[in-house]
Amino acid sequence: MKDDGDKRIAVFLPSLVGGGAERVMVTLANGFAARGVPVDLVVVAAKGEYLADVSSRVRLVELGATRVLFSLPALVRYLRRERPHALLSALNHANIIALWARKLSGTKIRLVVSERNTLSHDLSSDRFERVVPWLMRLSYPAADAIVAVSSGVADDLAQTVCLPRERIDVVYNPINTRLAALCQAPLRHPWLKAGQPPVIVAAGRLTVQKDFATLIDAFAEVRRTHRARLVILGEGELRADLEARIDALGISDDVALPGFVDNPYPWMRQASLFVLSSAWEGFCNVLAEAMACGTPVVSTDCPSGSAEILEDGKWGRLVPVGDAPALARAIAATLDDETHPDVRHRARSFDLHQALHGYLHALRVTMPKERHFG
Repeated sequence: MKDDGDKRIAVFLPSLVGGGAERVMVTLANGFAARGVPVDLVVVAAKGEYLADVSSRVRLVELGATRVLFSLPALVRYLRRERPHALLSALNHANIIALWARKLSGTKIRLVVSERNTLSHDLSSDRFERVVPWLMRLSYPAADAIVAVSSGVADDLAQTVCLPRERIDVVYNPINTRLAALCQAPLRHPWLKAGQPPVIVAAGRLTVQKDFATLIDAFAEVRRTHRARLVILGEGELRADLEARIDALGISDDVALPGFVDNPYPWMRQASLFVLSSAWEGFCNVLAEAMACGTPVVSTDCPSGSAEILEDGKWGRLVPVGDAPALARAIAATLDDETHPDVRHRARSFDLHQALHGYLHALRVTMPKERHFG
């Protein structure tokens, strides 16, 4: 029998494979645990780059299924056995399975679903199963609370899934709590030596969503008037296409694609400029993190997140999605600027405390003070 005072939170994810949602949920789980809230991190498969980042104070529970859908029976058994106070899930497929599992388990666990991306744009993606939004319309009304990572995501979710907008809370993602230390890690690269041209950095999966093709085209335009170099951190299915585009534009000597980098923050800190070129986002974590490193930023005005983070251009230039000439002009103008806004000041709005407070409120758990463990 569980103690009634045990306000255990379960956080449900498919896996810990490198992605923005996975990293944020690990950060939240670690943050809950650091404040003395018992936490289970429940995953379909215990694999991925962020597995090593899970705090020893977080209990990792692996359901042992090959796909999210097949994890339903194991999640039902977990809920019946452990009966956590509340369950927080993230990502569309996992949210639907979590809602089904709670119903099948017959428990009265509080369930909060978290929406991480702009759903209407995912619908246009070939990778997105057409049945998912229909299942969301059927399932999401049963959630006790729905949290979106930006106002833009909340507005889009309400319209796409036919939910009352007032049912959706907004909680911004937290930036990495270890960023201040991680960005000071040594990074030796010939492009970063004194006297070298400015380095422009971008980061994200090499996918259609991140639209690095437009960034590469814009950089080729910038290179006609400015000495500069471009580094795109990340891995993905479009690598070969992007490399071919770089070669065709004749800029291969000035563009590097190092792949997935465990610690991108020294690159951000030492860059002259960080650029987000995405066609759509949920909340632009890398944009806020680059700002926390003190680096000037340029971003597309994509749905959603970037305009909210930059307060409509107060903290960095915003350009239309897919407009390489406009992006090139913004990059060149920012490189030419002698002064920049204090982007670190804005980045403090996205600290862990605000995120924990928002999620614990949705989960109906009182916000404890952080504990210091020996």
